[in-house]
Amino acid sequence: MLRLGGFIVSRNEQSSKALLKLSCRCLSAAPEPKPAKKASPAPTVNTSYMANLFRGEVEPLQVFPFPDSLKTEQKELVSALVDPVTRFLNDYDPVKAEQNGGPDEATFQSMWEMGLMGMQAPEEFGGLALPNTGYARMGELVGAVDLGLAVVFGAHQSIGWKGILLYGTEEQKQKYLPQVVTGGTIAAFALTEPSSGSDAGSIRSRAVKSADGKHYVLNGSKIWISGAGLADIFTVFAQTDVTDAKTGQVKSKVTAFIVERAFAGVTSGPPEDKMGIKCSNTAELYFDDVKIPVENVLGGEGNGFKVAMNILNNGRFGMSGTLAGTMAHCIQKAAEHATTRVQFGQKIEHFGNVQEKLARMAMHQYVSQSMGYMISGNMDAGHKDYHLEAAISKVFSSEAAWYVCDEAIQILAGNGFMKASGLEKFLRDIRIYRIFEGANDILRLFVALTGIQYAGSHLKELQRAFKNPTANLGLIFKEGSRRAVRSIGYGGTDLSSFVADPLKESATLCADSIDRFSKTIEALLIKHGKGIVDQQFLLIRLADSAIDIYAMSCVLSRATKAIRENQPSAEHELLMAKAWCVEANDRVRINIRRINSGVFLKNFDTMSAIAKNICARQGTVQSNPVGIV
Repeated sequence: MLRLGGFIVSRNEQSSKALLKLSCRCLSAAPEPKPAKKASPAPTVNTSYMANLFRGEVEPLQVFPFPDSLKTEQKELVSALVDPVTRFLNDYDPVKAEQNGGPDEATFQSMWEMGLMGMQAPEEFGGLALPNTGYARMGELVGAVDLGLAVVFGAHQSIGWKGILLYGTEEQKQKYLPQVVTGGTIAAFALTEPSSGSDAGSIRSRAVKSADGKHYVLNGSKIWISGAGLADIFTVFAQTDVTDAKTGQVKSKVTAFIVERAFAGVTSGPPEDKMGIKCSNTAELYFDDVKIPVENVLGGEGNGFKVAMNILNNGRFGMSGTLAGTMAHCIQKAAEHATTRVQFGQKIEHFGNVQEKLARMAMHQYVSQSMGYMISGNMDAGHKDYHLEAAISKVFSSEAAWYVCDEAIQILAGNGFMKASGLEKFLRDIRIYRIFEGANDILRLFVALTGIQYAGSHLKELQRAFKNPTANLGLIFKEGSRRAVRSIGYGGTDLSSFVADPLKESATLCADSIDRFSKTIEALLIKHGKGIVDQQFLLIRLADSAIDIYAMSCVLSRATKAIRENQPSAEHELLMAKAWCVEANDRVRINIRRINSGVFLKNFDTMSAIAKNICARQGTVQSNPVGIV
């Protein structure tokens, strides 16, 4: 059972309750820390900006000021890589790589020699030891050229061997990391199965420990595994029987394993014929009585779900950087066309419709880039509470990239529809980013449910305080005062001290969104209690509001940094931050209004009825308006 504030959430209906379970398990999916030599453990404080906003509090540590965590030598290292990587990408042919189903041997050889297959691995294993911010910068460069190649990079190191780096024993690291960092061995992450996509806990592959306890026997299959046809080392997840040390009860839990292709019984299928990212090999994996040494358990028996979620959480920030590069390329193509194409006697850059498109495209790229560098900077600073923000950045950037590329094609019109423009390939490649590494639909529910769980814990704390008011007067008076002043229109969120003077009005819009959002969270918890997990219509709108609020906060922080440092682009960034906050605040108001509107709640019931009719008919219900059979 899971306690949500003062309410106990049962898990009778597995479909929706599994989502709440997912949100809670993801929230606690940080790597196990090594024992520290301390007299007493320090209290754990959640410094996540978004988690605290769910409970109506502003924790500015990870947003204001904009993080700049790199040391001088780290910045020099990243800067030194930009030119050679750019030259490498200039010589790379994405069309040829797509036609061939992957990079050629010469391209792979260059990638290994430059250290691009082990960018974040420690130097002791042959890696470049790039900070997360450096990885984001490299992702921008690759994303501007070929998203298929970006998947080749990411599948190998962002998730392929990342588990060994995060959870591997010293022996596992010494054995495997040199192979995947400099030794020419591809790594892959094998989680998805035919019956388990977003519901990772329902995988059916099973590993049974031998009677002598020396190995496991793995049987099962995986689908849509990036790099499966090329990789020789896999991080594989399977169900195992785990005995509870306290109760002696045996339960089925997911365990992570390091599996070698050389182990007898490991095979892969032919490459999948995909819509996009054809440069990246995708195939099925099969395991037939594969013997895995017990030494190859990764992260401990029964901890596989945590291992998987943290690998994904740790790598999601990279999508924002990569897709920011893609969007920058699309904007460049659109701007080049708009400034040269003449229609009706003038260049189309002067048409208001085109100007609006370019402005929105630029703002979406700016937000995505800001989120990516915000999160990577916080990771480099040692912060651990970034899972909500990473999920938000993945959702936003993947949808923003689709929007920007689509609008670029629209500006180029017929030219954009032609393969020669290169935009149609980007559009095909972008589509998968809304699906893999956490489908956006599921991540929205994760954001909402995880945040609500944190807000619920605060309400539960208040509930306990009122049972013993004498001992908790400080907490009670603080909360009572806050609610009292807000009820008469005062005492709301104030972000003015965090932003430059020209952005104070925009900060007020963001603060207004935060206040509306946090009040709605509390009202929904009180109204629905444990039933909130079934209210997906409400949860999705809460998530969209959270995304807009985080986006506003990121651009306010970044634009403030640009203004205070007198950067050349400061005035332009100011314009984008102002325009974004106006529209984002309006969207939050709309979403909150719909959450609280009986008309829209009733309309959702109507849409639910429509969907049931379609499913019952397995398609559209009506024929055509003139009755022609």
